[in-house]
Amino acid sequence: MSGVRVAVVTGGNKGVGLAIVRSLCKQFQGDVYLTARNPKLGEEAVKTLNNEGLSPLFHQLDINDRDSIRTLRDFLKEKYGGLDVLINNAGIRFKVADQTPFGTQAEVTMKTNYNGTRDVSNELLPLIKPNGRVVNVSSMVSPSALAKCSPELQERFRSDSITEDELTKLMEKFVEDAKNGVHQKSGWPNTAYGVSKIGVTVLSRIQARQLKETRKGEGIILNACCPGWVRTDMAGPNATKSPDEGAVTPVYLALLPTGADSPYGELVSEKKVVPW
Repeated sequence: MSGVRVAVVTGGNKGVGLAIVRSLCKQFQGDVYLTARNPKLGEEAVKTLNNEGLSPLFHQLDINDRDSIRTLRDFLKEKYGGLDVLINNAGIRFKVADQTPFGTQAEVTMKTNYNGTRDVSNELLPLIKPNGRVVNVSSMVSPSALAKCSPELQERFRSDSITEDELTKLMEKFVEDAKNGVHQKSGWPNTAYGVSKIGVTVLSRIQARQLKETRKGEGIILNACCPGWVRTDMAGPNATKSPDEGAVTPVYLALLPTGADSPYGELVSEKKVVPW
């Protein structure tokens, strides 16, 4: 099967993730895997798309579980010899009215949105084939949260030499500060989701830089993106975009033609690069 191209979408059973899978099934020449933490919900989502005449495949994936990530990694390596498209879409967000203590919200949000995305990337990026595409779903909340950080934090998050270890320590510091009720005093904005997505955007910049250094000339492109304000469980019914409209930019980045060299290592919204 190593001649067959393959795309994987994390958190693919609903919302923007499901819409991304739908769009890839129509446009990507190869196998498309819808992944979900809960196999029952994943299989139901596959059936929904089957009823639309589409043929996604399913594989279980819990991005908070290293063993689950490695099981998927080994499956892709054995069946396809690698991976052509990875869309890191899985993520969570507490609703504004949620009464969960902010420190707990910070810990839970960071664990999935930053740590989970990082863990999936660390296991699957080595499998990306030449001319592969990687898309990390971030948010326009990340630049707005960045603007509310202290000048010192902004400088560190904009640095072209920040490492993944340094970024991870900063994300851990935010959670610690949030739990101790001193995050704003320490220069952080009052948004766990926003800081987690700063993490995803900066992680994407770091990963793109590393790919350029370690796999130069292989034509791999990695970007972060914002789908927009989309009507999902997470964003609510008043959002301006349908999930299918939210899928447009992630899929555009996933299907950048061979030979393209930009955008690269950027945050992209509405198919346009957002200044960081």
